[in-house]
Amino acid sequence: MLIRNAVVFGSDRTDIRCERGTITDCGDGLRPLPGEDDIDAHGGWLVPGLHDHHLHLRSLAARSDVIPVGPDRIRGTAGLTSRLRAAALPDTDHTWLCAVDYHDDVAGALDRWTLDRMEVGRPVRVRHRCGTLWILDSRACALLDVDNCHLPGVERDHLGRSTGRLWRMDTWLGDRIGALVPDPARISAAAAACGVTGFTDATPDLTRPEVGTLAAAVLDGRIVQRVHCMAEPDIEDPKVDRFRLGPTTVELDDTTLPELDDFVFRLRRLHTAGRPVAVHCSTRLQLILVMSALDLTGTMTGDRIEHGAVIPTEALTWLRRNDIPVITHPHLRLRHGTDIARNLPPEDRPDLWRLGSLLAAGVGVAAGTDAPCGDPDPWAAVRAAVERAPCRPAAEALSPTTALSLFFGTATRPHIPRTLAPGHIADMTLLHIPPADLGNVLDASAVAATVVAGEVVYRSS
Repeated sequence: MLIRNAVVFGSDRTDIRCERGTITDCGDGLRPLPGEDDIDAHGGWLVPGLHDHHLHLRSLAARSDVIPVGPDRIRGTAGLTSRLRAAALPDTDHTWLCAVDYHDDVAGALDRWTLDRMEVGRPVRVRHRCGTLWILDSRACALLDVDNCHLPGVERDHLGRSTGRLWRMDTWLGDRIGALVPDPARISAAAAACGVTGFTDATPDLTRPEVGTLAAAVLDGRIVQRVHCMAEPDIEDPKVDRFRLGPTTVELDDTTLPELDDFVFRLRRLHTAGRPVAVHCSTRLQLILVMSALDLTGTMTGDRIEHGAVIPTEALTWLRRNDIPVITHPHLRLRHGTDIARNLPPEDRPDLWRLGSLLAAGVGVAAGTDAPCGDPDPWAAVRAAVERAPCRPAAEALSPTTALSLFFGTATRPHIPRTLAPGHIADMTLLHIPPADLGNVLDASAVAATVVAGEVVYRSS
């Protein structure tokens, strides 16, 4: 393939040739070879293919079969009841009803008895927007025998009764309801149209079969992007082209934080197994625990902080010195910022959803969509990173070029933008527009073509 007349990122050349998945030549005035796919960029910007550095592919693919019940759509118990009952009406075989994106702003904190009073008529499960909580009604609890499950994720009231609230039990729940494996092809095609050439799946506690399913989807072409999949050390790499195993996801919750010694032991075990850690940090307390533990274990190339919702000023030097990047989600500030800020102590609020100040301090930063918790379109994150809102310090906003570059990094070093040069992998996104016009078109309409391993996987009409 030959791309001509482009503004090539990081180069003063205009043409790039790719062969067998690799960039082989960068120059000016290159001529197409017989049988070569020849793309005239007409002065458009050719950049490293966008890599979504944090999302959840299986959950995102499954959203086509669920009911969104977030506060942007529904308000009040009556509205939630009406929506669930309406969704249940077409069904005659009593199959599960699954609702997602719930937040307490809709109708307060749900439990099994609240859902029972809605009399939906089908077993109901509701996923909270926080991503770690499912709420089941009593019919669903009976089907799964939740009352007799004594795993720590089963929440119980003061009388010892299960409340129907299940914490961090996605795998357990999926195994028992026999959910069909969702087809990711539609998600992959939509991402390609946005210029995405790679995903980092950050789903915690993936099982061997689940990892195998993702690898199989890459192998058979249902996922056209590269996939970097976070996994536990005992899961073997399937050795599928465009699929690799990455760091191990480590989740933290302020209510169940481990003792420092126990946490150090866990991180040391992962490092010894050759796995970096991707620690989900949303609060000051969680970040301090991670910093303390890594000071004792030592850091490893590839260690990273996911989310980084609250990063105090005193942590910036530590992050820079240890070369620990923060994988953030600028658009979640718009969606969840008020919810998080409401529960934060006043002293933490200036440290919420940092962006520009991280880069100014020399901290590595990359972006992910956190889909389906966030919009899977990376351009939504770019727009949010550029926005200069009254409630946001001006220093946190980025230029359009810097915002887009948060998606330029490699899967293993997400905060270091890739370059387009001979010998490099031919994953590229061609825009219709030159760099100077980027600020005027911060959406997927800017994408002219998406190239993965030298093959065009999307071309605009």
